[in-house]
Amino acid sequence: MAAHLQKNNKAGKPGGKEAQPLIIPKTPAEEQRLKLERLMRNPEKPAPIPDRHKDWTPRAPPEFVRDVMGSSAGAGSGEFHVYRHLRRREYQRQDFLDKLAEQHDKDVRYVEKLEQNKLAAEDRTAKRRKKREKLKKKKMMAKKAKLEAQTKKDDADKSSEDSSDTGEEEKETEDDAEAPSFIMGRR
Repeated sequence: MAAHLQKNNKAGKPGGKEAQPLIIPKTPAEEQRLKLERLMRNPEKPAPIPDRHKDWTPRAPPEFVRDVMGSSAGAGSGEFHVYRHLRRREYQRQDFLDKLAEQHDKDVRYVEKLEQNKLAAEDRTAKRRKKREKLKKKKMMAKKAKLEAQTKKDDADKSSEDSSDTGEEEKETEDDAEAPSFIMGRR
């Protein structure tokens, strides 16, 4: 009898799966946690990644319609339902094609808008670059003019120094006799 119990008991099998309690997830987060735990039990096993769902497309219209019934006599009571179904399917197909064309137009407008934005950005960049270069040129011209004025001033000072060396010596002696600029001890 013990052998019979061991035969039916899966825990007794070597290499068998461990018995795990049944957990029913109550929230989507708990369900996700359980899925992750199951995946992490065997990390070497590849995880199933579902393919992207294809967009719905209507069935193509039939190339040849056989049992065509008009509104004349001979049409059975079920023919109206067949006609209504075919009409509904055709309207669905036309709506799909309209949406497809609208999406294509939106895509084309988007690409055109991107091109316009790119051109406008390039124009603004070129305008600003031109303005920066103009300011840079103006600063360079001002710097050149300042240097030229400085060199002219230095040349003029050197030539005046040569002619007025004796006059400066007299000024320096007068400067020595000047009154002090402050007096100590006075309030």
